[in-house]
Amino acid sequence: MVASVANALSAYAKMAATGSSPGVAPADAGPSFASLVKDATVQGIGQLHKSEQISAAAVVGKADLTEVITAVTNAELTLQTATSVRDKVVQAYQEILRMPI
Repeated sequence: MVASVANALSAYAKMAATGSSPGVAPADAGPSFASLVKDATVQGIGQLHKSEQISAAAVVGKADLTEVITAVTNAELTLQTATSVRDKVVQAYQEILRMPI
């Protein structure tokens, strides 16, 4: 998830450095916003599945307690991040609805 954020920031910096006008992406713009969101979502879901697998392994005694705590903490952080992003998107949508036409 962190890598996707870093990719988004580097893409934004690259776009700002080109000096192109807003809304017009150059031909070599890199990954689209939709692909960045999709990649972040896939990574988040993967992190949650990994946490579930480690927790299930701990139930049967095949996982170390440290692994379980780390996996659950990472899953919790991923869920909090997804929730924060969702809240910001909803807030932005509501702001757009309030704009006068």
